[in-house]
Amino acid sequence: MNVSEPAFSFAFVREFILLGFSCEWKIQLLLFSLFTATYALTITGNGAIVWALWCDRRLHIPMYIFLGNFSFLEIWYVSSTVPKMLVNFLSDKKTISFAGCFLQFYFFFSLGTSECFLLAIMAFDRYLAICCPLHYPNIMTGHLCTKLVSICWVCGFLWFLIPIVLISQMPFCGPNIIDHVVCDPGPLFTLACASAPTTQLLCYTLSSLVIFGNFLFILGSYTLVLLAVLRMPSATGRSKAFSTCGSHLAVVSLFYGSLMVMYVSPGLGHSAGLQKVATLFYAMVTPLFNPLIYSLRNKEIKAALRKVLGNFNII
Repeated sequence: MNVSEPAFSFAFVREFILLGFSCEWKIQLLLFSLFTATYALTITGNGAIVWALWCDRRLHIPMYIFLGNFSFLEIWYVSSTVPKMLVNFLSDKKTISFAGCFLQFYFFFSLGTSECFLLAIMAFDRYLAICCPLHYPNIMTGHLCTKLVSICWVCGFLWFLIPIVLISQMPFCGPNIIDHVVCDPGPLFTLACASAPTTQLLCYTLSSLVIFGNFLFILGSYTLVLLAVLRMPSATGRSKAFSTCGSHLAVVSLFYGSLMVMYVSPGLGHSAGLQKVATLFYAMVTPLFNPLIYSLRNKEIKAALRKVLGNFNII
């Protein structure tokens, strides 16, 4: 399994071992079944929302275009890590190639970054719709909506490109065991044969900027929304605004809460167990709950889902 011995300390690592959850075989099978069900439900739920929004032309408006992109992103986000986790549950070796590890690292972080930007844009959209309702149609045009979505995807895939390339160029000469469920910068920095404080600082600085920057933007947007909602004379209007924003805030809380535990406090020395649980939370739990949070609180999405599922004679 390519775990280097001292006599071969300069034989560079060609593969890593993703240790994952070290437990009895029966528990491994139980976790495999649980993760498989979670993955299937996540793909089905988010896929149903994407398909429903695509088929219903009445929902081809900015708010639902953002939501459709968000659900589409979640499908790929969860697919960047979970399939390998499932394979490792049934494997004795639990290996991942050097290139495969950094590809997983790149796509997992890029999709996560795109999600941070997209959540911020969704908050901005709600701010415009509630605080500037008369100007909203003129500001949030189809052209601007497309441009904002494109920026989220492009910036997400460029944000961590340089740090990941720099980390991949670091010498890894053994050991090659990553005590985690995914290829993550923390364990990779630990396994490197030479320290790289500048690269490490760059990585955590970019993580902090994208997480805290977008979170503060979302917080500011919803503070202004809350103030505007409280000034509404109609109780019905307030209820509808709170319902719309409540779904988004629930998703933001789930996603950013676990992210902040992991990537903006590298000096706290989190245990391997806490790192794995936190990673599973934002990599699997949040994508699973997002379709439920959005669809159960939105009449338009529920109607679109009924229409699509009805065409397939599912309901």
